[in-house]
Amino acid sequence: MTTRLIVFDWDGTLMDSEARIVACMQAAIDDLGLPDRTAAEISNIIGLGLRESVTTLFPELKESMYHKLVDQYRYHFLVGDKTPSPLFPGVTAMLDDLVQQDCFLAIATGKGRAGLDKVLDETGLATVFHSTRCADETFSKPHPQMLLELMDELGVETTATLMVGDTEYDLQMAHNSKAHALAVSYGVHDKSRLLECRPLACVDSIDELHHWLLAGQWGETVLPE
Repeated sequence: MTTRLIVFDWDGTLMDSEARIVACMQAAIDDLGLPDRTAAEISNIIGLGLRESVTTLFPELKESMYHKLVDQYRYHFLVGDKTPSPLFPGVTAMLDDLVQQDCFLAIATGKGRAGLDKVLDETGLATVFHSTRCADETFSKPHPQMLLELMDELGVETTATLMVGDTEYDLQMAHNSKAHALAVSYGVHDKSRLLECRPLACVDSIDELHHWLLAGQWGETVLPE
């Protein structure tokens, strides 16, 4: 049997970090005196890379101001902000069980490398994953490059690869790479929006995700056109 690859998004899929991301972006915007953006507007761009996120929030922003906003956001996220961003309850137990399975585990995230390394260290999960990709290392979601690089590195075919995420960007990336996609509805994007992307399924909790992944029924599933 071909070794399978399960690729997780991070924010909103494994970690309950929406409040912290919103707080950090709003603080950065305030630092620079830019027009306010609501929590809903900021939540909508979670999952994208920082450049894509900032240009979505401020399409006309000059390049020099873009860099200042990114720097301020990174400062708040890495140093200044103390908003809690715990793993969702049950994530550690789920990953522990998956480690015992015959599969590779990976991360594909809109976070930058410094941000991902920070939370992997804080949660003690750095050794769980066989590989990781961040948006500042390659193309941002929904471009397929992160998944394509992970599959190539680990030697896994698209038919044996599953992308798990809470946003349409995750699911579109999976579709663009011809991999399988599984949606989780407890994160950022609502269930109806996720279902429009035609994932194999949409689960509503970590417990349901845990059982779905351990059942392992997706490897030979016919992919949607």
